[in-house]
Amino acid sequence: MRTELFHGPAFELGDLVLVNGTFPCPPELPQEPLVPVHPADGGILMTRRAAAMLNALMEELGGWAAIIPVSGWRSQAEQQAIWDDSMAENGEEFTRKFVARPGHSEHQTGLAIDLGLRGEEVDFIRPEFPYEGICQAFRARMARYGFIQRYPAGKERVTGIAHEPWHFRYVGTPHAQLMTERGLTLEEYHVLLGEAGA
Repeated sequence: MRTELFHGPAFELGDLVLVNGTFPCPPELPQEPLVPVHPADGGILMTRRAAAMLNALMEELGGWAAIIPVSGWRSQAEQQAIWDDSMAENGEEFTRKFVARPGHSEHQTGLAIDLGLRGEEVDFIRPEFPYEGICQAFRARMARYGFIQRYPAGKERVTGIAHEPWHFRYVGTPHAQLMTERGLTLEEYHVLLGEAGA
C-alpha cells in the first residue's frame, strides 16, 4: 500500500474531505447551509444533510433522551479560542492530543459532532460516551446513516489525534459502511481510494 495520502481535487471538498494535522480545512467549507443539530440545542450546528442523518439515527434509537450534542461546527476563531484556553488550562501535551490546531479541525467542516451522555456536568473537551448502552447502540447503527468514529483506539499514529470515543464524522454512505467493515480511518480510506484511482 502506498503511504502517501490521496488528496486530489475529487476529495478536497464534499463529505469525504480530509482535514487533519497535514491537510487544513478548505476555506470553501462548509458547502451546505448549517442548521441546528437538535431544536433543544440550537447553538450546535452541522451541515443540513449531516444533521438530518444524525436526527434520523437518533429517532430510530430514541437517542436524544440520553445523548446530547456537545460540539458541532466551529469557526476558525472559536477553534483558536478552544486551543488557547486548553493550552492555558491543560498544557501543551494534553492540548495537542485532544484539540486540533486552528485551521485543522474537522469541526470547521460542519461534518463532525461530539456527543455525550446527558448529565449535570458534561466535559466539553472529553465528554463521556462509553462503549455500552445507548452509546454503543449508536455506534452499532451509525454507519448505515453515514457516520464513523473518527479517532478510534489503536489508530493514533494514523490520525494524529488521541482516541476520542465521543467524536463522530459524517462521510455519507456507502463510505461509512465500507470504512467500518474494513476498520479504516478516513486517512486510510483516502489511500485506498487513491490506489483504486491510480
